[in-house]
Amino acid sequence: MAHQKNQCIHCSVESCQHHEVNNMCSLTDIQVTPKKNCCDGKADESMCSSYKCRH
Repeated sequence: MAHQKNQCIHCSVESCQHHEVNNMCSLTDIQVTPKKNCCDGKADESMCSSYKCRH
C-alpha cells in the first residue's frame, strides 16, 4: 500500500497485540472491513480486521 502522508493510528483495544502505550497502534496501516449482515450506516458497521489477540 502506498502512503501519501504520515498517519497516526489510535486504538484503545488493549487486548490486541498491536496495542501500545498512549492508545497507539504499532501497525503502519490497518485493514477495515464491514461486519457481516450489517449495513445500517452507523459507526459500528465496520471493524478492524488487523486485530490479533495478545494471548
